Amino acid sequence: MAEQDWLTKDFYAVLGVSKDASDSDITKAYRKLARKYHPDLNKTPEAEEKFKDISEAYDVLSNKEQRQKYDAIRSLGAGGARFSGGSGAGGFDAGQFSDIFGSMFGNSGFGGGFGTDGNGGAHTYTYSTGAGGPNLSDILGGMFGGGAGRGAGFGAAQETRKGADRNAHISLTFRQAVEGATVSLSAGGQSFKTRIPAGVRDGQKIRIPGKGEPGIGGGANGDLYIAVTVKPDPSGVFTAEGRNLHMRLPVTAAEAVLGGTVEARDFDGQTFKIKVPQGAGNGKKLRVRGHGIDDGRETGDLIVELDVQLPQELSADQRKALKAFDKASAAFNAEVAQSRERGADERGGMR
Repeated sequence: MAEQDWLTKDFYAVLGVSKDASDSDITKAYRKLARKYHPDLNKTPEAEEKFKDISEAYDVLSNKEQRQKYDAIRSLGAGGARFSGGSGAGGFDAGQFSDIFGSMFGNSGFGGGFGTDGNGGAHTYTYSTGAGGPNLSDILGGMFGGGAGRGAGFGAAQETRKGADRNAHISLTFRQAVEGATVSLSAGGQSFKTRIPAGVRDGQKIRIPGKGEPGIGGGANGDLYIAVTVKPDPSGVFTAEGRNLHMRLPVTAAEAVLGGTVEARDFDGQTFKIKVPQGAGNGKKLRVRGHGIDDGRETGDLIVELDVQLPQELSADQRKALKAFDKASAAFNAEVAQSRERGADERGGMR
């Protein structure tokens, strides 16, 4: 946001803090509002604009020099600047006015200015209007939208255009994507940190308002779009789909056939118990509620897919028992054989 727009923006009100709020109070208020209105978490129509206003307010108030300059400029706009010998109630400190122009225009080329004597009284200098220095109206015109010779703060309208968007890319571990992460980014020569929400998906793009190219003629900054790559779970056990986590759970043949309660651990290492129904086949999916991804609004579920494990080598006793089981399952075996034949007939009819 351009400084000439500061007169119309009450950043303290945007963040809901007082004008004497500490740096920690400002940061705390920003984080609370950012979580509430981030476009990836809040899909209401007004959330995007609200989040943009919150980010603009924080960018200024979290920077000591910018905040001092903002407070001074807001004082200028509160019914007009009043110059007095000191900074008493209702008046504007002339030294502060000098600091504004010194910081914004480099303390050079004015041929004069406002200042204070050693006893707190106000010195008044005369700004040069000749070839040796700029006219005060030109300075104020440039500061508040006017042009040369148009008077302090008044002038013809300038073309206003939003800045161009920027693009960036980040790579996250599977755990960072599930839990959310704070990452460091760089755009336009400036480094900053941003919060990636929990549950971000591979290939998703995240928009960060106001971190693109600067606007033209006081227009809003462009936005930054971050393309996200999520690495697979290194254990190979878990995958994600929306707010739900999926895991493959190894079970024995007896557990699958006879059924029973199986104990396992979720993504956070918490123990849970799940009931395997009798006769559950390989790939059977079961749901454990509330053990998925918590994105701040809702917690997903854990979808457990049974992975029936069979021994690769059998002992003599196992072979004997398996043959006995097979013999006792003659009727079931016949049904399976008929099912295979029906499948073959159907596939033959489709040729």
